Amino acid sequence: MSMIRDLRAVVRPSSRIPLRKESGPYDTTRDPATTTAVVDCAVYRGGRRLPSEGGPLTPHEAMRLVRRDGGFVWIGLHEPNEAEFAGIAREFGLHPLAVEDAVQAHQRPKLERYDDSLFTVFKTVHYIDHDRLSSTSELVETGEVMCFTGRDFFITVRHGGQGSLRALRHRLQDDPELLAKGPSAVLHAIADHVVDGYIAVADAVQDDIDEVETEVFSPGRKGTPRGTDAGQIYQLKREVLEFKRAVAPLLRPMQLLSERPMRLVDPEIQKYFRDVADHLARVQEQVIGFDELLNSILQANLAQASVAQNEDMRKITSWAAIIAVPTMVCGVYGMNFDHMPETHWRYGYPLVLSITVGMCLGIHRTLKRNGWL
Repeated sequence: MSMIRDLRAVVRPSSRIPLRKESGPYDTTRDPATTTAVVDCAVYRGGRRLPSEGGPLTPHEAMRLVRRDGGFVWIGLHEPNEAEFAGIAREFGLHPLAVEDAVQAHQRPKLERYDDSLFTVFKTVHYIDHDRLSSTSELVETGEVMCFTGRDFFITVRHGGQGSLRALRHRLQDDPELLAKGPSAVLHAIADHVVDGYIAVADAVQDDIDEVETEVFSPGRKGTPRGTDAGQIYQLKREVLEFKRAVAPLLRPMQLLSERPMRLVDPEIQKYFRDVADHLARVQEQVIGFDELLNSILQANLAQASVAQNEDMRKITSWAAIIAVPTMVCGVYGMNFDHMPETHWRYGYPLVLSITVGMCLGIHRTLKRNGWL
């Protein structure tokens, strides 16, 4: 039971790590020149990794050891093609539909049961740091981790440059009591690791939304809201939608893993899937709130643009009204009539000019008092 009490601490140290790409050789993608997609292959017995003599184990050799002496094998692959995955699929009896999904990628998060194995798809999410949000900024980068869970094997297939599981494997290897629970303990650790990544990304996206909201409602010229580029808000909505596609479909599989008894999931480990499901539900609520808040911000920004246009039109109309007075007077006295008494009067010009200026000043004062200028 001490292992179970420390389970959260073992699989969740990543929640305190800054949102940056991990350094080191484990984060690089596979070299295209290599002939295998296997990143790591190891046999675990009693919660401890068996040393491999004579070089890395092949999946066939690892499974032969497991069938002979017990334990389970954990194989990690990165973007395998059909030929590379075919031998592993035959060795472990994986279902063709699950194999096709694992090779093709771009799958929706899900949980499926095939005979004596579980097939789980997770979408990993990575936050992209940026100096300033723009209409072309990419905030969320997604990848995929697909897991095959069997009685004596666990296979991960990773797609994308993010979501390396090497550090997680090392942390699990530091807790033999946890690994002794078998492949279901690894499945829980990966699920918890992925959801912790969602929480960190949600916090970072919240900061971006707060920044946009502040920019939209901050006072600009003459105390009026200055607004922002609608393209920035729309781009942020697109990134939130991408995030939502990773989070929302995973809630049902986590509920199934936490509520429905399964032969391949240890009962003690299953209890902790509830914690993962709770955290995932919280993230889903945040993402839904992000979408609704961005809709409100976008509408407010468009309303501000409309108000600014109306204000500009009022000013243009006001100045047109002022200019109309001298235009009218000049038009009247520009006509070629013989009988116009004012044209032959000594004080006619200064009087007409004074009346024109007075009318313009009166109109300007009235419009300014009414807020049009």
